[in-house]
Amino acid sequence: MLRLSPLISCIYSMSTRIMWGAPHRVSLLRPLPSGLTCVLTAGKKDLIDFPVLNEDELEEQFVRGSGPGGQATNKTSNCVVLKHTPTGTVVKCHQTRSVDINRKRAREIMREKLDVFYKGELSEVIVKKKESELRKQEKRKKVNENLERKRLFRETLAANSKPGNDTV
Repeated sequence: MLRLSPLISCIYSMSTRIMWGAPHRVSLLRPLPSGLTCVLTAGKKDLIDFPVLNEDELEEQFVRGSGPGGQATNKTSNCVVLKHTPTGTVVKCHQTRSVDINRKRAREIMREKLDVFYKGELSEVIVKKKESELRKQEKRKKVNENLERKRLFRETLAANSKPGNDTV
């Protein structure tokens, strides 16, 4: 029983971190029905159920980027091109001048694209996007209602302030 004590305390501390959303990143593996494995990351607020990237299935190339930057962009090959061979999905990332940061971001983008590819409309990326659009539509509707209310109020004030409508 004394041997299990550290294990139990470790599991308890991990579960409390997961429940209370501690800043520590705790990863748990969960198998999917299709044989894929997903990582649940407790430290990240959004988009936590993405497929795990297998490095054997990725082809990585470094090419010259495009866009503003002049000579520095034309001379350095810091644009990362990732190809997921089983699905044929290609991601190109040239967000920064650092190859390491571009590699990391390309993998994040690839995980999002694979999530959309495997789950379709149930993908967390699409669900978050739809929720955002609904919130934006509701906000726009409230703004339009407020503008209409203000316009009607101004019209009633203008109608009441015309000469001949003296009410005391």
